[in-house]
Amino acid sequence: MKALSPASKSSSVSDDRSTSAEAAPVPAPKRTRAKAAPAAPLDLNKLAETLRQTLDDAKAQDIVSLDLAGKTSLADFMIIATGGSDRHVNALAERILGVLKDMRLKAPRVEGMPVCDWVLIDTGDIIVHLFRPEVRGFYNLEKLWGLSRPQEGEPVEDEKPKRTRTIRTPKAE
Repeated sequence: MKALSPASKSSSVSDDRSTSAEAAPVPAPKRTRAKAAPAAPLDLNKLAETLRQTLDDAKAQDIVSLDLAGKTSLADFMIIATGGSDRHVNALAERILGVLKDMRLKAPRVEGMPVCDWVLIDTGDIIVHLFRPEVRGFYNLEKLWGLSRPQEGEPVEDEKPKRTRTIRTPKAE
């Protein structure tokens, strides 16, 4: 028989231990997601001004901002601007989407990007309308949502007085 040296005995023991340790399943450490810091309250006036400034920097024309707070539950602000061509409208929309993404806001809903006659960007509290000049003149949203619009929940007063009509029936004899 061959005698084992003390060094070879310890290596055979450690080999036995390593194989038994590999056979037993080791639970994986639990992964925890880092919680995002709570978002600071969003100042809608500041966001609307940022979007207006972005449109102005991108050479948008006739930028109008309407305060809709209390007039509708759709949004608090509406920003309307005109681009010189369909490419310019597309560039304005891309710039607005880039600013919203940089501010880490929820992805807005976008309509009209393939054609770029009228692009609508809905952020939830602010709606941005981007038009080509001919299309803006046709829809005239400023008049539709203008300052003369009544507050939400208020009764609408008729401009013309109501006319009543009396129908006379012949008397039966």
